[in-house]
Amino acid sequence: MNKRINVILPTSTVAVLDKVAAKGNRSALIDRAIRHYVETQGRASLRERLKEEALANTGRDLEMAAEWFPLEEEAWQVAQGRKRKK
Repeated sequence: MNKRINVILPTSTVAVLDKVAAKGNRSALIDRAIRHYVETQGRASLRERLKEEALANTGRDLEMAAEWFPLEEEAWQVAQGRKRKK
């Protein structure tokens, strides 16, 4: 289902649109452009939020890794001992 809307664009933008869109195909090009923009901006926004969260939680993550390291080391030693016995 499609819906007609009125959009006001600068004359220079319409000129570019007319150069790249096939005759009678403006709507399809605008649709693809908007979807592409939203998709890429959404990814960039998500990437930025993940980066900010990772940086904000660095201290907590390092503390957790330090707390678990002895247990992980012990488990690794036990696993290596089992491998040698076989």
